[in-house]
Amino acid sequence: MTSKSGTATPYTLRSLEAMLGLGRSVITRLIRAGFVSPVRGARNEYRFSFQDVVLLRTAHHLKAAHIGPRRLLRSLRDLRAKLPDEVPLSGLRIQAIGNDVVVRDGAAQWEAQSGQLLMDFDVAPSPQGTVAFLDHAPSAAEWFSRGEQLEDDDPDAAERAYRQAIALAPDDANAYLNLGAMLCESARCDEAVALFELGMTRCPNEALLAFNLAVAFEDQHRVPEALASYERALALAPDLADAHFNAARLYREQGEAQRALRHLSAYRRLQGNV
Repeated sequence: MTSKSGTATPYTLRSLEAMLGLGRSVITRLIRAGFVSPVRGARNEYRFSFQDVVLLRTAHHLKAAHIGPRRLLRSLRDLRAKLPDEVPLSGLRIQAIGNDVVVRDGAAQWEAQSGQLLMDFDVAPSPQGTVAFLDHAPSAAEWFSRGEQLEDDDPDAAERAYRQAIALAPDDANAYLNLGAMLCESARCDEAVALFELGMTRCPNEALLAFNLAVAFEDQHRVPEALASYERALALAPDLADAHFNAARLYREQGEAQRALRHLSAYRRLQGNV
């Protein structure tokens, strides 16, 4: 069956329930809200195009992510403009990256401007001629990359991404380092200290975590803890020049000239200034 515009509309309300995993009431609410405009069949039943199916699935994701109505509708309009009339044999990948919805068809890809989204799924043709949706759970590396991309434009979303990366890979120090630095920069030193301490329990051989923990302790004016953490960093990485320099400064302020000199000499040696 085709609509008046000639676009194929082979999907019924019942088939959408099976494909999308959504209840009929959810689908009809999305229709009433204007997210899609299905045509009517010979018996006045709803008939949906491939584009309608994808847009309904996407609208459900966006509403679950609490995206505002105006932003949601703009996102769907932009996405509709990028979708083919039928699912290609190669399938499609719809993914949120930063503030963009990216649609991939084989080697080609299009970007549709939208709001901040948290969704990622594949659209593939099935042997029965219907549409299959394959949810893709981002990996820790993908969450980390997303956090890096969002740091400048949306720090709250970046923080969520880094915390997802930590949850999926608790023994990878990179997300602790980036998120902890963000927390310190936003004057959330207590949270940064707690995060770095957690990171050290899970990544006990990571010198940079000990170094950053020392910096966070300094921001809290906790000099003894900062010095202990600098020493721990140097025990793990004796060539960490910045740790020698910071330790020398703190020991000098504490009146411990001998220790200050030892670290300053090590710093100069590492800098090539013997």
